[in-house]
Amino acid sequence: MNKNDESLSEVHGSVATSGKTGWRKLMAFIGPAYLVSVGYMDPGNWATDIAGGSQFGYKLIWVLLMSNLIALLLQSLSARLGIVRGLDLAQASRNAYPKYINFPLYVLAQIAIIACDLAEIIGMAIGLNLLFGLPLIWGISITILDTFLLLFLMNKGMRMMEVFIVSMVFIVGISFLTEMFIVKPVLGEVLSGFKPSILSGNALYIAIGIIGATVMPHNLYLHSSLVQTRKIDRTSKGIREALKFNLIDTTIALNLAFFVNAAILILAATAFYKNGLHEVAEIQDAYKLLDNIFGSLAPTLFAIALIASGQSSTITGTLAGQIVMEGHLNLRIQPWIRRLLTRLLAIIPAFFTILYFGEEALGGLLVLSQVVLSLQLGFAIIPLIHFNSDSGKMNEYAIKPWVKILAWLSALIIVGLNVKLVFQEVTGWISGGEDVWLVYVFVVPVIIIVSMLLLYVIFVPFFRRYNREHASNVPHGNALEIGNIDSVHYAKIGITVDFSKKDLNTIRHALIQGGKSTDYKLIHIVETAGARFHGEKVLDHETQSDTDNLEKYKLNLKELGYNAEIVIGYGVAAKAISQIVKTNDLDLLVMGAHGHKGISDLIFGTTVDTVRHNVNIPILIIK
Repeated sequence: MNKNDESLSEVHGSVATSGKTGWRKLMAFIGPAYLVSVGYMDPGNWATDIAGGSQFGYKLIWVLLMSNLIALLLQSLSARLGIVRGLDLAQASRNAYPKYINFPLYVLAQIAIIACDLAEIIGMAIGLNLLFGLPLIWGISITILDTFLLLFLMNKGMRMMEVFIVSMVFIVGISFLTEMFIVKPVLGEVLSGFKPSILSGNALYIAIGIIGATVMPHNLYLHSSLVQTRKIDRTSKGIREALKFNLIDTTIALNLAFFVNAAILILAATAFYKNGLHEVAEIQDAYKLLDNIFGSLAPTLFAIALIASGQSSTITGTLAGQIVMEGHLNLRIQPWIRRLLTRLLAIIPAFFTILYFGEEALGGLLVLSQVVLSLQLGFAIIPLIHFNSDSGKMNEYAIKPWVKILAWLSALIIVGLNVKLVFQEVTGWISGGEDVWLVYVFVVPVIIIVSMLLLYVIFVPFFRRYNREHASNVPHGNALEIGNIDSVHYAKIGITVDFSKKDLNTIRHALIQGGKSTDYKLIHIVETAGARFHGEKVLDHETQSDTDNLEKYKLNLKELGYNAEIVIGYGVAAKAISQIVKTNDLDLLVMGAHGHKGISDLIFGTTVDTVRHNVNIPILIIK
């Protein structure tokens, strides 16, 4: 597989695990599940846990426990898929399903990621507002900068990113451990909440929000990719070892996440429900009430933990966006653009909510975002179960029958609760009597289409096994027979020059490709402000100086016996070079690369990449 075809290719196989034993071996594998676990303690969890604890006391703790056990099972299946097949969930879906199924699966996954990112944005903005008094609208705007933090961490390597995330998780954990000592819940009452009860009405709505906030669909995509950052021996022993250590990693990380979620719900139940404050659904209200009841330390820790959880969760959510886009659509765009796009798609609903409904509506939007996550879960869980059950692909690592039963039971619970919620909400809208036609025209058709997609991913694999040849295809197809190699003659070669020290090497390589029978075009682009506005009409000092320099190159080459002409372009370099290639009907383009990357690419541009996508001739890039 080509390096660029790998999941999260920037960090794929970047953490070595071989040559280590004992606890050093375990530590080499520790990390991916902690990045996943932050999604289980993000601001969306806070909203559903606070709403559940304040309205129903400890009664929904069993829902948290059930969600955590389901999450532990599903995340272990996600890790298994990534380790055994070397594919993330989105890539496996692209190889298994036709395009007309893959595209809606991508759309649903992207909606879930936007819903998740929305929760992180709101949580971060609320945390900044509570600690520093920063208006929510400004707090939301600041979260755009998270994009550059992620780019920086990715450039520093996987271990640096994991250290950052684990430090954020540590802050959240310590904050809530201290909170528990402050509020002093009664242990017997807390334990009573582990007894299951029948869910209906608002309890069902919040319970499904808790499930969506805990068992997050984007985490299934993320985990199957992150485990591939570990470089393992592709032997039976090496794979089994990786499965064992990743299970330990997942178990520890998700149990820590359960502790944080349970602490938030217990905090809300003890501080609010027991004091008769049953409608505390807003994070801001929880902060103020904690200040009134327990003094200044509790709310300060609360706000610090909220910022830490939002900051860490947004990084993993954006990574999941990259995985979903590249996996389902095989579409790769520049990392900073992809991450900025994901963030902007989440910021727009938050801005709209504040501007049209006011800041007080953000709490409801948070809970709604988690319900949206839960509604998308079936479309990630069910393919995951099918892929792990496929003995033809997983070989000896296919899951055992008892694991299949537990996995399908988990899927049945989640899908069943979602169907019940949708039915409950739609019948409520219809019985409301106002604008019922909107429900029948817009809502009902969407429900029918989504239901058909869900039935497809559930039942079709049982009756029609995946096409083995199609499923084994790598993203860019199979290698072709090369056969006899004919000589290639380039009649016209373009050489881009910028009068730097790199020009000599660029020209030398171009001359080697063509020899003395080829026509050479010495290309330079004038990028002054005047050139951008006036084009070839500009006669500024830089244009005249550049023309003189090109003439020197041309005369020098003619003295050496080469036929050379000069071509000057104006304005944006990539666009001008592409136009010159087409106008002069060139056969080969030789370009010197600047060698900058990361943030420098953002500042100085990526001329080579843009030209490469705009022309259909070979390009030789010289560093």
